[in-house]
Amino acid sequence: MNILKHIFARIWALWGIITFIITFLIFFLPSMAAYFFKDEIKGQIWFIGISKIWMNIWLFLIGCSVKVSGKENFKDGQNYIVVFNHNALLDVPLSAPYVPGANKTIAKASFVKVPLFGLFYKKGSVLVDRKDEASRRKSFDEMKKVLLTGMHICIYPEGTRNRTDQPLKSFYDGAFKLAIDTQKDIIPCIINGTKRAMPIQHSFYLLPTKLKMHFLPPVSSQHTQVKLLKEEIYNQMLDYFTKH
Repeated sequence: MNILKHIFARIWALWGIITFIITFLIFFLPSMAAYFFKDEIKGQIWFIGISKIWMNIWLFLIGCSVKVSGKENFKDGQNYIVVFNHNALLDVPLSAPYVPGANKTIAKASFVKVPLFGLFYKKGSVLVDRKDEASRRKSFDEMKKVLLTGMHICIYPEGTRNRTDQPLKSFYDGAFKLAIDTQKDIIPCIINGTKRAMPIQHSFYLLPTKLKMHFLPPVSSQHTQVKLLKEEIYNQMLDYFTKH
């Protein structure tokens, strides 16, 4: 039975790649219209909207429907730093499109080199080369600028995918330092199901799975310290995992 499951998962992964490429090519040109908006926020709203339509279709095709809850925690006229847990590559196309409002994600600069996809990727991201100290400093300043425009910033505080047997890895300081420096509240988001859909111990592997995203209430960054804020967010996310 396990052998059949593994065979199916690899066939389904191939189907996932094929449908990802085909649907991307369909939505590529409409998404690129975002570059021509004079108002950056309106352009990003357009871009996120197109991305969400694309993801709705692609996730349906691969049998990974997503249920989003907690969007009422985003208040009109406010922007936030949104932090996600990170278990699988499937987290990446999930996060930004389902965040209410214009947003950008901190992301690896190397993906910009991919033909066509690099243009799409760049529009939705603040790019960083984690191995380059100057790049990390520049990306931190760029995230501040994005927040000043009124957009959200999306960050995976675990840094990389969680390869442990624990619900969460330890968090890096960056998201919490950014929150304190800009005095922006943090909204934690829990992504469930991607670990089952794309187990990290298997390569080229995909299973149809019901996915869930839940946004927790915002946490203030005022009158606190990086370490305390990081611990508070970590414990809230861990508590959600424990209860659900």
